[in-house]
Amino acid sequence: MNNQKQQKPTLSGQRFKTRKRAPGGTLTDDVIRTDVCVFSAQEDLETMQAFAQVFNKLIRRYKYLEKCFEEEVKKLFLFLKGFSESERNKLAMLTGVLLANGILNASILNSLYNENLVKEGVSAAFAVKLFKSWINEKDINAVAGSLRKVNMDNRLMELFPANKQSVEHFTKYFTDAGLKELSEYVRNQQTIGARKELLKELQEMMAKGEPLKEISIYVKEEMKKNNISEQTVIGILWSSVMSCVEWNKKEELVTEQAIKHLKQYSPLLAAFTTQGQSELTLLLKIQEYCYDNIHFMKSFQKIVVLFYKAEVLSEEPILKWYKDAHVAKGKSVFLEQMKKFVEWLKNAEEESESENEDVE
Repeated sequence: MNNQKQQKPTLSGQRFKTRKRAPGGTLTDDVIRTDVCVFSAQEDLETMQAFAQVFNKLIRRYKYLEKCFEEEVKKLFLFLKGFSESERNKLAMLTGVLLANGILNASILNSLYNENLVKEGVSAAFAVKLFKSWINEKDINAVAGSLRKVNMDNRLMELFPANKQSVEHFTKYFTDAGLKELSEYVRNQQTIGARKELLKELQEMMAKGEPLKEISIYVKEEMKKNNISEQTVIGILWSSVMSCVEWNKKEELVTEQAIKHLKQYSPLLAAFTTQGQSELTLLLKIQEYCYDNIHFMKSFQKIVVLFYKAEVLSEEPILKWYKDAHVAKGKSVFLEQMKKFVEWLKNAEEESESENEDVE
């Protein structure tokens, strides 16, 4: 029997040593570092990539190291203030490469939300170096996917103190640091969140029977606050209006019910179709809804005519939809329904042009 104590895996024949922690969490330098140490290496991405390869090979060979390695990295994050700026930069770059290669899980970033680190700006500065190396190895879509898996895609603004947790501050900070793609990603995430919140609030307001004027004021405030376009809003409004009713299952009755309901909300929809593109967006939403809800297949033309009469939709967007802007869903059915009305619109347009020429 071999009574010799089994040796742990080492790099280049030497064991790893870390800086000891003195009481209170400070770091002491009373240990001898090995030649193979991240903190003693050059501060560049290529060097950190080489270190990442070593860690990758070690963990692949000794799987039991995987979990304890993550735990050690989390501990290092909590004591970032004890390292020099250069040492933090190296650790950040290495972490980004390790995340990109799946050696570490994105959940380790939770440690960066430590109140003291956030307050002193350490977390944000560390995140800059980390995301730069991570995106350099992969791309923003891969990074976003990893963040979503651990429910951190909507928490990045928490890298800043509460009084600086705004899209504007985050965007400026990371754009100035050369991470425009990350800034745009966070802005998009915030917009998506604002859209969901707007949809939810609209459904509740309509369910309570709030006055259309109050709803309109609320929507305009949200558009301004969250930089939401009119095209996006008209789609949200359409979804809200159509979801606040329990529709009749009989095809011959649902059209009458829809016309009565939509006539009530026409002034609200008209307030957010001030642009031709918004009108076209609404037309496409109506087409998709009527196709996806089979009881509405015969309702499309009547809804469009109602909105035309209520000045929600105008001639040009309707004609453009009919000519080439429609989608494939139910195309032949809806184009056939609209044929006579479109011909009437064209004739009315020609008569109007002829009258204008006579006046001139």
